[in-house]
Amino acid sequence: MRRTTMLVVCTLALALFAGYASAATTTPPADTLKVDYFSNANNGGASDGTVRITNPGTSGGNLCAAIFVYDSSQELSECCSCLVTPNGLRTLSVDTDLTSNPLTGKTLNTGSIRIVPSKVPASGVCPVPTYVSPTASLRAWATHIQNGPGFAVTETASQDATFSAAEQTILQSECYAISLDGSGTGICSCGTGD
Repeated sequence: MRRTTMLVVCTLALALFAGYASAATTTPPADTLKVDYFSNANNGGASDGTVRITNPGTSGGNLCAAIFVYDSSQELSECCSCLVTPNGLRTLSVDTDLTSNPLTGKTLNTGSIRIVPSKVPASGVCPVPTYVSPTASLRAWATHIQNGPGFAVTETASQDATFSAAEQTILQSECYAISLDGSGTGICSCGTGD
């Protein structure tokens, strides 16, 4: 009985992973990956960085901003998905929303952020992004806490990057692993606004 249960669980897990992989075999549309970085996060003497996300409304409706936060060793630390309505503005704190609940429990100081605009599911709720349906048009900006006297703050637009099917599969799979193993850790929060 135990072997049968284990076999069923393993088969389901493989089928689920294969479903994620096959769902990402086509190249996602343009304008569906924003990349940025954060530095000097969780440094008591520095300001808190922010990430601001807006939906210009060109997609025709609400979008989920699927957010993936990587540490400096290129390991996914946190992921979440936040609703952004047309002309809405979502503001996230790097210290409080994006790096305060790392999967490993290790406080992050530097790393990178990936944002993928995705269709809102029929439920109207943006789920943990274990599957994304890339939809163009979110815009994002981030403040960066620079080294040096007084920790100067700069703000830049997040950069567009080519979003490949392989990158989509990796992001989804890594976030899926966090949702399975994290017991609540590794899930970021959505800040304020919308």
